[in-house]
Amino acid sequence: MPAVKAKPNVGIVEGDPAARHALAAALRADFNLFEGASYEDAYPLLREAELDVLLLDINLGAGGVREATALLRELTQSDIDTLVIGLNDDAKKATALKVMDAGAYDYFIKPVDPEVLRVIILRAVEKLQIERENRILREELQRKDALGNLLGSTEAMKDLFDSIRRVARTATTVVIRGESGSGKELVARAIHDLSQRRDRAFVSVNCAALPETLMEAELFGYERGAFTGAVATKEGRIELAHRGTLFLDEIGTLSPALQSKLLRVLEEHTLVRLGGNKALKVDFRLLTATNEDLEAAVEQGRFREDLYYRIHVVPLVVPSLRERVDDIPLLVDYFLQVYCAANHIPPKRVEDDVLQVMKRYPWPGNVRELENVVQRIVLMTDEERVTLKHLPRDLTQAAGRNARKGFRLPPAGVRLEEEVSAFERQWLEAALAETNGVKAQAAQRLGLNKDRMKYLCRKYSL
Repeated sequence: MPAVKAKPNVGIVEGDPAARHALAAALRADFNLFEGASYEDAYPLLREAELDVLLLDINLGAGGVREATALLRELTQSDIDTLVIGLNDDAKKATALKVMDAGAYDYFIKPVDPEVLRVIILRAVEKLQIERENRILREELQRKDALGNLLGSTEAMKDLFDSIRRVARTATTVVIRGESGSGKELVARAIHDLSQRRDRAFVSVNCAALPETLMEAELFGYERGAFTGAVATKEGRIELAHRGTLFLDEIGTLSPALQSKLLRVLEEHTLVRLGGNKALKVDFRLLTATNEDLEAAVEQGRFREDLYYRIHVVPLVVPSLRERVDDIPLLVDYFLQVYCAANHIPPKRVEDDVLQVMKRYPWPGNVRELENVVQRIVLMTDEERVTLKHLPRDLTQAAGRNARKGFRLPPAGVRLEEEVSAFERQWLEAALAETNGVKAQAAQRLGLNKDRMKYLCRKYSL
C-alpha cells in the first residue's frame, strides 16, 4: 500500500477567536493545525510544534507591528525554518514592507479568502521542502565518507576518492571504467569540481544515446543550411565545453568515422562544424567512460588504437556495489533521507536483517538499482520500520540464491548468529506473505511442525 504523505503542520496565531476558528475550519482537511491567541502562544508553537507554516496576526497585543517584526527577526536568526504568513487589517503598503523585510514569506490583508490562503500555504510548504531537501543533501555531501555526490567508506571507495583528488589537480585525459549504474558520471563530475576548470562548463554526452548522423551534429555543431532542418547555426557539445570539461560516456559506442573526427580535434585543438569550413579553436579537458572492454574492441578493429592511447592516459575503475557491500547501509540511509524529504514522508528506519539481505543480493544495476529499490520502498510503505516484507520478492529470492552459491567470508567477517536469524526471518516472512498470514499453511510450506512455527513467530514478533 502506498505511503500516505504526512499533512503539513500549520500554526494559526490570531487574536480574534471567530476569525481563528473560521480559518481552522477551512484549513483542517489539508493541514495539521495548532492554534494560539497571542505572541506568547506563538513562541512555544515555533519551538515545539515543528511548524511548516505559521499564520500570524500582525496586530496582536499592544506592540502590534513592532512586536511582530521582532518575532520575525528572532526567527530568521534561529535554526527554526518555519515560514510565516502575516495577516493584517492594515492595508498600508509601508506596513507590508516592514513585515516582509523582517522575514515574512507573504502578507495578506484581512479578510482572507481561505482557498487562496490554502494554495499559498501549499506553495510555501513546497518551497520549504525543497530547502530542507537541499540542506540534507549539503550535509550528506560534506561528510568525511563523501566526495562530491559519491558516498562510500570502504577501502575501495577511499582508494577511488584518493585517485580522483590526484587526477583532478592535473589536466590529463582520464578514462573511467565500471559497470552500468556504478557512478561513472559522478566520478567525472567530482574530477571537474575539484579541478582548475570547476568554474567553467561541465558538458556530458551519452555517446550511445543517438545514431551516428545525429551524434555528429550533437558533438561538432552545424552551420545554417548544413542539412535539411538546420535553420540556424548551432554550437556542438565540444564547443560548449570550451575551457571546461567534456565528458563522453560510453565512448566505445562511437562509430569509426566519429572516432576519427574526435581524434583530429584532440590532436589539433580545433574543430569544423558540419557545413562549415572555418577551423574553431577549442580548449577542453576530456573525460571518458565505458563499461565495455576497450582493449578487445581495439583488437577486433571496432575502436581506433591511436584514439585508445590518446584517451587511456589515466584509467580509474569504479567498484561495483558487489565489491563494496559494506557501503550499502550508508547508501540506503542517504537515499531514505532524500526520498522521505522529497515526498513529505516521515523518516524511515531499515531493520538490520533487511540490510543483511541487501548485502547478499548481487546488484547487477549497482547503486542506481539500489536507489530505485529504496525509492520504491519509501513510496509504497506506510510503516516507519522497513522489514523484509517490504523488499521486492525478486530481490529476496535472488539474495537467497546468491547466498547458497558459496559462502565466501567478506574481508570484515560475519556475525553468524545475525546472518542465520536474518535468513530464518526472511523465509518466515515470505511464507506468511504467500499464505496471507495463515501460520498453519506457512509452517507446511517451510516443513515446520506447529510448535516450532509458534516458537519462531514469537521469536521474530511475527
